[in-house]
Amino acid sequence: MASVELPAAQKMTSLADFDPPKKPKRNKFALACAALASMTSILLGYDIGVMSGAILYIRKDLHISDEKEEILMGIINLYSLIGSYLAGRTSDWIGRRYTIILAAAIFFVGALLMGFSPNYAFLMFGRFVAGIGIGYALMIAPVYTAELSPTSYRGFLTSFPEVFINSGILFGYISNFAFSRLPLWLGWRLMLGVGVVPSILIALGVLAMPESPRWLVMKGRLGEARRVLERTADSEEEARLRLADIKSAAGIPESCNDDVVQVSKQSTRKGVWKEMFITATPAVRHIVLAVVGIHFFQQAIGLDSVVLYSPTIFEKAGITSDRQKLLGTVAVGFTKTIFILVATFLLDRVGRRPLLLSSFGGIILSLFTLGTCLTVIQHSDTKVKWAVGLSIATVLSSVGTFSIGAGPIAWVYSTEILPLRLRAQGAAMGVVVNRTMSGVISMTFLSLSKAMTIGGAFFLYGSIAVIGWIFFYTLFPETQGKTLEEMEGSFGKFRAKPRNVPRAPNSDKDRDKPIQLQNMDRV
Repeated sequence: MASVELPAAQKMTSLADFDPPKKPKRNKFALACAALASMTSILLGYDIGVMSGAILYIRKDLHISDEKEEILMGIINLYSLIGSYLAGRTSDWIGRRYTIILAAAIFFVGALLMGFSPNYAFLMFGRFVAGIGIGYALMIAPVYTAELSPTSYRGFLTSFPEVFINSGILFGYISNFAFSRLPLWLGWRLMLGVGVVPSILIALGVLAMPESPRWLVMKGRLGEARRVLERTADSEEEARLRLADIKSAAGIPESCNDDVVQVSKQSTRKGVWKEMFITATPAVRHIVLAVVGIHFFQQAIGLDSVVLYSPTIFEKAGITSDRQKLLGTVAVGFTKTIFILVATFLLDRVGRRPLLLSSFGGIILSLFTLGTCLTVIQHSDTKVKWAVGLSIATVLSSVGTFSIGAGPIAWVYSTEILPLRLRAQGAAMGVVVNRTMSGVISMTFLSLSKAMTIGGAFFLYGSIAVIGWIFFYTLFPETQGKTLEEMEGSFGKFRAKPRNVPRAPNSDKDRDKPIQLQNMDRV
């Protein structure tokens, strides 16, 4: 029997259908916009880093007690709640872009006030102003980045705020070390006052950024949203699909293609709080629980204490020189920065859930080991070199494992799972929980260490981390590869097993394949 020859073009087409889809090139414009928006997080990072060292000199210059030191270190987190509360409404009113500029301007004023503080009361006022700016920055950076990012590498871009927090911490540590040899009255004031520099750079950089396409759709400015999506999406087809999804979420008919449309009142956020807490569907209730839970446990495990009070921890471990303590904090900053950079490349490859569970596992081991070593040192009459070395190593391992998972994923996950209609104020709610817990941890560490020893404090934090691991394993589905508008469908059913979530198509070729062939590509 003669064989039937297929045309060459048909052969090539059939074989090509089974090839794995090519990954789209990363959109440089979207990357630049995400980086600029996320730079606002440097403000919080710098304050955390610089205060850990500046407090050594503030304590000597202003003669403050341990209680005043705790308040000074942690109160900015509570002040930031005001900014976070206002940021949700502000960003809905004036847009995400101008809210970022406002955050930088407020922190600029706060940094100036702290740098010129003549006494403790004036310093507290400066921290109040800076705290409001930090609250704005923490809420708006992940929201803007998530709304602008292409689906194929949203996790990479949305992790940028945490990258810049860690970069800010490192810059703060370096600033402490650089100014530590100056006269006592001048050194700590320069450490705090240098915070005006990133504020100016952020405000200037944001001028080159577009507005969030989702905010533009909410305001009925479809033409502008379409142009932004065409510049930030991986392809024209993705831009079209994302615009259709956003219009659907905002209550705008898909057939409506006018440049400017009137958005109905039902599409606004007037009933957001009611929908989240009173009339919530099972899916929304699950999402709210996930947002609150991830921010609660991110801070309740006490890693802010490790970062803020690392000089104190090093002193308890046997390091007495202020310069050596500050040098140790620089090592902490480098470790955090390196691990967060690794995390940015793993989020869209490994997924949120495996990284989060692995991160908390490492944190649990580090905290219990650190607590054991500090307890041994405290109860020993001689210097226990292995315990001192292991204490320093576990400080570094705790911040490293935190930065590779729990740090960035809290912001990525909590932002991306919120539906468009709930996103701004839902993200603000997450920041409120995050900063409240950070303030509580920061303002109680010294007192807790006195009440139950410093080793006991870390045993407590480790126990909370165990509870957090169980919470995440039970309640957190995987979200990797889903569009923001698809997230709500992943929630509402509480399962302990991770969901098998297929990756969203990331090229025109992949979208055009039959479902069976797409799934074969991903095996």
